[in-house]
Amino acid sequence: MIEQTHEIATPDGPMTTFVVHPERDGPHPVILFFMDAPAIREELRDMARRLATVGYYVMLPNLYHRAGVMEIGDLNDEATRTRMVDLMNGLTIPMVMADSDALLAFADKDPAAGGGPAGCLGYCMSGQFSINAAARHPERIAAAASLYGTYLVTDREDSPHKVAHQTEAELYFACAETDRWAPLETVRALAQALEPRDAPTEVELYPGTSHGFAFPQRAAYDKAAAERHWERLITLFGRNLG
Repeated sequence: MIEQTHEIATPDGPMTTFVVHPERDGPHPVILFFMDAPAIREELRDMARRLATVGYYVMLPNLYHRAGVMEIGDLNDEATRTRMVDLMNGLTIPMVMADSDALLAFADKDPAAGGGPAGCLGYCMSGQFSINAAARHPERIAAAASLYGTYLVTDREDSPHKVAHQTEAELYFACAETDRWAPLETVRALAQALEPRDAPTEVELYPGTSHGFAFPQRAAYDKAAAERHWERLITLFGRNLG
């Protein structure tokens, strides 16, 4: 595997981005991996590596670059949790869409990155970013996933349940059965709003799970559900990116 850290230029300054891809048989299809609220950490880098091992050029950007923050530390500390919420609330969809533009522009100049169909995924706060990236780049993003995403059904024009209709990408939503940030009524509303889509779409409920079930370092980690989510992601990208 080849791992690099790049400072990618954006309209709001450099964005530290972890990039990982196989050593051989490139170039490899691009996948944008949008972090969750607790920020960049080795747990996420390991998840990016797992995706890369099956043949992808994975980009994990620091979405908190505007605040000059990358790793925020122990979430058991109340002050750290408060800081995380402030950082999360300081992000907007337009900000992250500008970041997605910069990521794809960077990849287009790297010989290791394939120029064909790309994918994206986002956990927690970034589920909405993944779906919006697919809508922003319908000519490029062929598959997008939201994993226990939040703010999937809102009254904003860029709500994922609305912008999903602006792309023909295959969309996958993994939802926890117990999730105070995306309760079952939200999951039902999302599924209903997406039913008219012509493109392949799946909203899957993971029984017996809680928000964060795919993260090995979280108390909510559920190994069986996490492995199922990896199977879903790998086949999703395999179908659409090659």
